[in-house]
Amino acid sequence: MEEPIVAGTTALDTASFTAKSAISWPSIIAGAFVAAATTVILVALGSGVGFASISPWSGHGVSVSTFAVSTAIWLIVTQWIAAALGGYIAGRLRTRWLGTHVHEVFFRDTAHGLITWAVATILVAAVAAGSAMSVAAAAAHAAGASSGGALMPYEVDKLFRSINSTAEPAAAEARVQATHIVANAFASGTVPDTDRAYLTEQVAANTGILKSEAQARVDGFTAAVMQSQAQLQADAATAKKATAQASIYLALSMLIGAFIACVAAALGGRIRDQHV
Repeated sequence: MEEPIVAGTTALDTASFTAKSAISWPSIIAGAFVAAATTVILVALGSGVGFASISPWSGHGVSVSTFAVSTAIWLIVTQWIAAALGGYIAGRLRTRWLGTHVHEVFFRDTAHGLITWAVATILVAAVAAGSAMSVAAAAAHAAGASSGGALMPYEVDKLFRSINSTAEPAAAEARVQATHIVANAFASGTVPDTDRAYLTEQVAANTGILKSEAQARVDGFTAAVMQSQAQLQADAATAKKATAQASIYLALSMLIGAFIACVAAALGGRIRDQHV
């Protein structure tokens, strides 16, 4: 039989004390789901009003110059509201600790807020990962269509346009070769003189125009290809810059969210202890 521990004149029965974790997972999970749901709602709202739309191309969504202000503010506001709600819910729903020092209670409440924020962040990141893959695939497809995919068919048709309305269309092999030359130009950034000479010969042979006119067509065609390739590189550089800015602001907003969750949980815990 266990002997009681005597402190002064007060006997404390050790059997009345049981090991119990200081973590209240139900309150943490509840707060995390509240924070995650709030984040989804605010992100959808931000996308609807244009705050969360990021596009490096002019005339589409928020430009790079306005991204640093509007989107950064919206990310921070989203983290503030979602983390505050999640942390507060976790602090208020946690069971009150009796006989625990006030400093320990404060630490446990803030820890619950931090864990709630972490769980909510993982939930949102898991959902966003699948959406990001779909968006990236769609963006890659759109980029290809807006550059070489949209340029080649029209420009190749224009290149081999015959002056004789009754003439047969240009040979399929010549068109295929022209398409390959365009693809190589996008990859290398230049059109070799041999490719220019080949295109001039094929255009003259398949359209019936003079060689000088064929050369002018080829020059215009290659100039359009190079302009499109340069624009594609500029768009890629701008998108990379916007992505880097987004990563920095996202990290800062998440750090703010973690702090807000801790403060909100401590506040919720204090109000809980005053009423329970």
